[in-house]
Amino acid sequence: MNMDSKETKFGLFRFLKSFGYAAEGMKSVWATEQNFRIHACVGVIVFFLAYILSVSAMEWAVLIILVFTVLAFETMNTAIEKAVDLSVDEFHPLAKAAKDLASAAVLLFAICTAIVGTIIFLPKLLNLII
Repeated sequence: MNMDSKETKFGLFRFLKSFGYAAEGMKSVWATEQNFRIHACVGVIVFFLAYILSVSAMEWAVLIILVFTVLAFETMNTAIEKAVDLSVDEFHPLAKAAKDLASAAVLLFAICTAIVGTIIFLPKLLNLII
């Protein structure tokens, strides 16, 4: 696969092909990354809960942005890990640091997402109980 296409710099065909590459990336991350599948399943649960609890349009927007950003970070983390693995043959502390830092970015945003989710859902859940 030629990643540096010489066809043209612009054009509808090239633009449409980029969606195929993105679809391949999504299939790859789904097939190979357990954490991506876990985040995606949690996202589905979040969307189901948002529907059941009738969150506002603004809360929906926030939840959608957060869930898809976690998935995007997880995908970028995978890309960084694969690029690092491609560039080194044996253990190197900088390679480990790059992979750990990319993973930390996912964790930090997942924690942020959980906090915001708690702020949105907890009052609604407490209203059901009380």
